[in-house]
Amino acid sequence: MSEPHRFDRGHTDDLMTFLAASPTPYHAVANTAERLEKAGFKQVAETDAWDGSSGGKYVLRGGAIIAWYVPESAAPHTPYRIAGAHTDSPNLRVKPLPDAGAHGWRQVAVEIYGGPLMNSWLDRDLGLAGRLTLRDGSTRLVNVDRPLLRVPQLAIHLDRSVSSEGLKLDKQRHLQPVWGLGDTVRDGDLIAFLESENDLAAGEVTGWDLMVHSVEPPAYLGRDKELVAGPRMDNLLSVHAGTAALAAVATGGGQLPCIPVLAAFDHEENGSQSDTGADGPLLGSVLERSVFARGGSYEDKARAFAGTVCLSSDTGHAVHPNYAERHDPTHHPRINGGPILKVNVNNRYATDGSGRAVWAAACERAGVPFQSFVSNNSMPCGTTIGPITAARHGIKTVDIGVAILSMHSARELCGVDDPHLLANALVAFLEG
Repeated sequence: MSEPHRFDRGHTDDLMTFLAASPTPYHAVANTAERLEKAGFKQVAETDAWDGSSGGKYVLRGGAIIAWYVPESAAPHTPYRIAGAHTDSPNLRVKPLPDAGAHGWRQVAVEIYGGPLMNSWLDRDLGLAGRLTLRDGSTRLVNVDRPLLRVPQLAIHLDRSVSSEGLKLDKQRHLQPVWGLGDTVRDGDLIAFLESENDLAAGEVTGWDLMVHSVEPPAYLGRDKELVAGPRMDNLLSVHAGTAALAAVATGGGQLPCIPVLAAFDHEENGSQSDTGADGPLLGSVLERSVFARGGSYEDKARAFAGTVCLSSDTGHAVHPNYAERHDPTHHPRINGGPILKVNVNNRYATDGSGRAVWAAACERAGVPFQSFVSNNSMPCGTTIGPITAARHGIKTVDIGVAILSMHSARELCGVDDPHLLANALVAFLEG
């Protein structure tokens, strides 16, 4: 097997480009597909018959992408090595009847998606992006990446209690953004605006999946630029690392004892229960069809799944200097200390001792340090696609990721080195 690929800080530069270009899950998977195409991958349609040819392939469905590389030596029972991630992030999403307003203001009606830090969306310049569905059934990605909307905070003079009692936001009343002035709310204005912005005929749009995003670009931060501030690191940081790692493995020329896979799902932030979520059938269907396309049987599929390992890569919590008591006292992951292994004995994470050994071996081969994370016993633990993948497919799964601050904020914070350290570890893992 060849020596593992070595990403460096140039990987972090590229991550910032990827974050800025991916304001929605639909843009994220389109950008992922474009990068994989440059590495020789080809899209396959779920409605077509698949063949057993070798090489890189991928399936797109909504805001999810499954990509895999079949070596020429692969047998029907060859196991998979899966880098799992998710493409969605908590945000504000446009309602079916988007045109709203009152008291001379024109507003856009939004729903709260996932569990955002709601105060982080206040007083930011916001753009609008997503997917439009046209009368002929086709879709169009759109991105108004300029200051278009804003959720204005109430002035302190009108809420003196905010200093003593803290900010209290009602999800229905206080987070509807403004985008103009006018005494009359006109149904269809927002969609008509997007049709005009994208050279579409009036009335051509019949469906939409739209969400707001901060237009402030990612940036290096700190005296020595050791940090990166930017949107959607949870979890496009892992999607980007997995994409880079899969492309490196597919073009590396080494002999692979496994089939490397990238599985980037939508809807993790609200439970993964959708046709594009980790709790849906997409991953299992793709892996099974790949086995059968190579002439395999049910027995071959069972053998392949039994030998398969998935790394569920999602961001985790770095120790916060102002709230260190919220962390476990003996587990304090630090920024730029390397990716983290996430453990929870109640299976909120899927890691066990044998999974830890797989991760440790990959990191050792890549020359990457790693840290361990467990939650404070007195606080609830989050979860990921890891336990879902393990339970749904019977696949050994290990939860890992990069430690960040401000998780679920409109603008999160990571270390400049951790993204490329994660990518290097994923290369070593995917190589088997």
